[in-house]
Amino acid sequence: MYKLLSHTDLDGVGCGILARLAFENQVKIRYNSISGLNHEVEWFLKNNDNDTFLIITDLSVSEDNEKRLDEFYKLGGKVQLIDHHKTAMHFNDYEWGHVIVEDDNGHLTSATSLFYEYLLKHELIEPSNAIAQFVELVRQYDTWEWEKNENLEAHRLNALFFLVSIDEFEEKIVNRLKNSDSFFFDEFEEKILDMEEDKIERYIRRKRRELVQASIGEHVAGIVYAESYHSELGNELGKEYPHLDYIAILNVGAKRVGFRTIHNHVDVSEVAGHFGGGGHAKASGCSLTDESYKQFVTETFQLEPLREDAKRNRYNLKSSSFGSLYENRMEDTFFLYSLNDCEWTIKHNEENIDKTFTSFEEAENFLKRNYEAWLVRDDTFVNYLMDYVKNIKQNEESKHL
Repeated sequence: MYKLLSHTDLDGVGCGILARLAFENQVKIRYNSISGLNHEVEWFLKNNDNDTFLIITDLSVSEDNEKRLDEFYKLGGKVQLIDHHKTAMHFNDYEWGHVIVEDDNGHLTSATSLFYEYLLKHELIEPSNAIAQFVELVRQYDTWEWEKNENLEAHRLNALFFLVSIDEFEEKIVNRLKNSDSFFFDEFEEKILDMEEDKIERYIRRKRRELVQASIGEHVAGIVYAESYHSELGNELGKEYPHLDYIAILNVGAKRVGFRTIHNHVDVSEVAGHFGGGGHAKASGCSLTDESYKQFVTETFQLEPLREDAKRNRYNLKSSSFGSLYENRMEDTFFLYSLNDCEWTIKHNEENIDKTFTSFEEAENFLKRNYEAWLVRDDTFVNYLMDYVKNIKQNEESKHL
């Protein structure tokens, strides 16, 4: 008999689907939150005998349960932990631990992909094209490789996962993988997924207007309250505001904080780790503890949302040879322009700042990180240029008087 304890997200449930295919009625599966796993492990160690094989995927146990599991294993118990988070690497010190963040080909792994390899290696599952396709979709979504590869099927698989219950999703996918040569979405699923994509776009548009900016430690973060679509929201807000190091998404009802980043130089698992959480370099989370609540809620609640850049301009454009005009809430003006092909500077209220930049993007990031400025509309830009020309003429005339 087998018992699988796995996470509640797509990657965790993907492991459950593989367990159903491999062990059929010989497996009991429980999906857990990070905090709930330890209670399950403690219950197992108290109530199960050594004939039950415990498999833990996509989650890590506490230090106390880590010791208990090792004692259980040394006394002849059967246990296997499979994970892909950097924070779980120390489990490789145990014979029953298997943690790989990146495979030999340089691809980030997922719990589902590692569990599939484990089942194949031990000849516990019959390989098929459909299963391999499903596993790869899960892996690409969980590692965000789908976006780089423009693999929208992986994104739609995760959307379907959240549209139905875990039981229904599990049943659908297991039957499909058993009876099909390849993985696919049926006609009804395609229709509801199209509707869901429209809903997500509307949700992100609304949340974009609620994002606030705050300096937290060595980072500049965007903070937003949201109960749904955390991955999509974090990704879109990160691309909309690339000057932000990461996006913190607060789910007060669930008492959780999710962290997302689009940058390679920021590791949000370290941010989450500071608050007792963990996860991936680009996607992680933690509980809303007293410390994280103070940092992300109490100290930022009164902040005004960021203003969006003007969207429909014809003249005041980014990287324009004429320069680009920005404003902030203090009604300061910032004129960002090029000195030559490789040097940019900013005029703050008609006074040049004592700093130059190697690119427009570097200059704009500085402007937005330090002044929370936004690109103004064309009418403000035109008025600014008219005043500028008017001042030049007045100065020229005064010279001739």
